Amino acid sequence: METTPALLLRKTKLTETSLIVTWFTEAHGKIQTVAKGARQPKSRFAGVLDLFFDCEIQFARSQKSELHILREVVLRNPHEGLRVDYSRVALAAYFVELIELVTETDHPVPELHDLLKRAFSHLNEKPASLRALLHFETELVRLLGIQGQENVTPAVAMGRVYHRLPKARPGLLKMLR
Repeated sequence: METTPALLLRKTKLTETSLIVTWFTEAHGKIQTVAKGARQPKSRFAGVLDLFFDCEIQFARSQKSELHILREVVLRNPHEGLRVDYSRVALAAYFVELIELVTETDHPVPELHDLLKRAFSHLNEKPASLRALLHFETELVRLLGIQGQENVTPAVAMGRVYHRLPKARPGLLKMLR
């Protein structure tokens, strides 16, 4: 059994009663867990599995696959302010897509975890802004070591290395201007 702080990135339906939950942790990187029974009305996970939640999780590591079993979740910070308007949610989702693009499963990168945690905290307190988007991208490429030449924007640098950017970026740029 392992216990770690984790940021909830994504939830996917697995069965009629269970979810696959993708987490980003400082110690383990991006991991996926199965939350058995999470979709049932009286689930022990009710109210603690939502996007962008900062939690303390306990999971049993699988020996056969990358899908681990989620045993316990304690909510540390729901980032309620992040949900007050669509632009904050959209920007947080964009940050999650970038993290998913640049990270591999079970590969810890504590600096990226810290960056995402700070971004969620910022959006929890302040409105979404173009400045926040550009700062996140700049810090991300700096931490990844892919800045490129002087005249290359962080978005271009990421596009060159990862061959794509999240599709939401153009709409976000338009919304935040």
